[in-house]
Amino acid sequence: MMTKPLFQGLIVNEQNETVEVTYIGKEAHYVINDNDFLYHVSAVKLDEQILNKLRNQIMDNKDTVSKSAMQMTGKNDLFTKAMIDSSLKNIDTHIQQLLEKGLPDEAQQWLSMLGFHIVVDHHGDVISISQPDRIDPNT
Repeated sequence: MMTKPLFQGLIVNEQNETVEVTYIGKEAHYVINDNDFLYHVSAVKLDEQILNKLRNQIMDNKDTVSKSAMQMTGKNDLFTKAMIDSSLKNIDTHIQQLLEKGLPDEAQQWLSMLGFHIVVDHHGDVISISQPDRIDPNT
């Protein structure tokens, strides 16, 4: 079960207003303001949607992601490459663990400071994901 919404504080509506979080029973919901009408969207559903979009971007660029990860670690050997490739192959398991355990508060703050945010419509459908230094597949 999700401990708290993964992207709390990182989601905005189409008017660039931060989406709040509330609980209905034990289930977290994002509260999306649309001209003073408050839509409640299941945090699990929206977080899964966001993670799937990020997963698709990673998998579409997995060679670049792998190379970048090796550069960031400063290691360029077969063992490191095998570990990174294994992590990419098991990305669905990692996503499930994220949903269950959540992101550390520091990670959410770091993402916010870097300019990472998600724009959603009032139904909770992702319109865009802004990521700093996003990998350009054409380079």
